[in-house]
Amino acid sequence: MDIKVIRATETWQQAGAYYVRIQGMARQHSITLRREFDEHDTPVTKYIVLTDSEFPVATCRFYELDDESAMIGRVVVLPEYRGKGLGKEVVIEAEKWLYELGFTKAVIESRDVAVDFYRKLGYTVTDQNIIHGVTFDCIRMEKELKE
Repeated sequence: MDIKVIRATETWQQAGAYYVRIQGMARQHSITLRREFDEHDTPVTKYIVLTDSEFPVATCRFYELDDESAMIGRVVVLPEYRGKGLGKEVVIEAEKWLYELGFTKAVIESRDVAVDFYRKLGYTVTDQNIIHGVTFDCIRMEKELKE
């Protein structure tokens, strides 16, 4: 694998994030485009894209919640690339960028089946209430960002 990290700031890079989300999540879980792309996909939303030989294979997005915290979400790895540490890599890169932008806390609404994945990355459950989304049940988790 020839993995490169892109902080997607240009339209063509963001298109890579959208591609991974459509292929790796929307198609797999029968999520309509209207549901997958919501009010948080805007020109100011930040995206991380991992590429393998220039082809997008993993992504996540983040957006500001308040002056101190931001929400990381839509963490997706293409099925054929799962189990190779790319989900961890994309989240860590988002955390680094958040810290550089002055945020001190990352928030994730984890799918219930991914809570252990985020625990291993240092996130803790902050609300035991399950968030019943249209597609998935999620649990709110947070992590203090440090250098």
